[in-house]
Amino acid sequence: MDQDEFRQTYRQVNERFCAFEKSILTNQCRCSQAERFCIAEREGVHCKQDESQQRCLEIIDILREQARFALHTNNQTRRTLPHGKAIRIQVGGMRGLSVLVNPRQPPPETISDIDSLLQDILVKFGDFEELPFSEIMQHISAYETRKRAGRHKS
Repeated sequence: MDQDEFRQTYRQVNERFCAFEKSILTNQCRCSQAERFCIAEREGVHCKQDESQQRCLEIIDILREQARFALHTNNQTRRTLPHGKAIRIQVGGMRGLSVLVNPRQPPPETISDIDSLLQDILVKFGDFEELPFSEIMQHISAYETRKRAGRHKS
C-alpha cells in the first residue's frame, strides 16, 4: 500500500482520530477513550467519544500555541509539526499537566489516562486558558525524545 492510499484509507477508517496518537503509539501515554486499530501493518488510534476528542484537540492547540517559543516554531501556517516536536508537546505537556494536578508527585514516566487527567485539570482550573503555562512549558522544554538506535556497520 503506497503512502497516499494509506492516508486516504486512514481518514476513512478513523473519522474520530486521536489528538495524542503519537504519544499513545510510543507507549508514553494511555487513554481510556483511545482504541488502537491496524491498517496494512500500521497502527492508528481512534477516539471513542466526541467530547473527549474535543477536549484533547483544544488542549493540543493551546499547548502548540504556548510552546511556539520553547520549540522554536514561529511558522503558524504549517499545521503539522515534525514528529519530535509533536511528541514533546504531547508527552511533555501531559507530564506538566499531571504535576499541576498532583504537585507533590514527580512527573510520571507514563501518563495513565489522558482523558481523566484533562477532566481533572478542568475541575481544578475551570478552563484550559487559565493554566499556568510557564510551568507546563518547563516540562515540554525538558522532555527529550528517545534517540534512534544507530545502525551498526558490518
